[in-house]
Amino acid sequence: MEAVRDKAVVVTGAGGGIGAALAARFIAEGARVVINDLDKEKAERTAADLGAIAVPGDASAILPAAREALGGRIDVFCANAGVGTGGGPEAPDEDWQLAWDVNVMAHVRAARALIPEWLERGGGRFVATVSAAGLLTMIGSAPYSVSKHAAYAFAEWLSLTYKHRGIDVHAICPQGVRTDMLAGTGSAGDLVLTQGAIEPAAVADALFDAIAENRFLVLPHPEVAGYYATRAADPGRWLGGMNHLQRKLEAAEDAGA
Repeated sequence: MEAVRDKAVVVTGAGGGIGAALAARFIAEGARVVINDLDKEKAERTAADLGAIAVPGDASAILPAAREALGGRIDVFCANAGVGTGGGPEAPDEDWQLAWDVNVMAHVRAARALIPEWLERGGGRFVATVSAAGLLTMIGSAPYSVSKHAAYAFAEWLSLTYKHRGIDVHAICPQGVRTDMLAGTGSAGDLVLTQGAIEPAAVADALFDAIAENRFLVLPHPEVAGYYATRAADPGRWLGGMNHLQRKLEAAEDAGA
């Protein structure tokens, strides 16, 4: 694909799961890729397997090292690292702050560093792994849902602000994907996400379809478009349906107690 061939790409949270699949696809299409993960061993192992460059560490702080590893420039940034903190208002401030820092502010910090040079060069590509929770919500996980809504809003803002200046933005919004994060969602994930869960490679395929079509919204689960339309057209009906799922979750948890 000409849009990514010979491009310098950074993928955060790429030690496994969706990030590793994105990295593998970029490499297959001829890009040079930095794999970032907070887990140093996972980053180095995945980079060695794929023929990429490992730059482990906090996703918010690795841009200088990644730029140097790629020869002084970054053409594509995939803000893929994420955390799935659960609970509601009772969740501790630390959980809310972690969700905000990783799921939102890491995107903001990357854009702050990259947008000026992309504007000067006349092009760049920002890919945000958001989740269908950013369009809809996720029962049982307020910090995750709220921060993913914010991540989606930030990606929208980047697109509408800079599209005419050569910066392409994509928001990836899958439902269940067979990753460690899905495995850790517990009862809520079992109820809502595991039905129809897809492999990480399918997410990468969906992104590259969107790149080919110059399309902002990436829906690896096409049915999410219908859910999103229902949510917008009839919020009361949609909330009623989600509340029904919430009651099913509570009943399942009570039965297993």
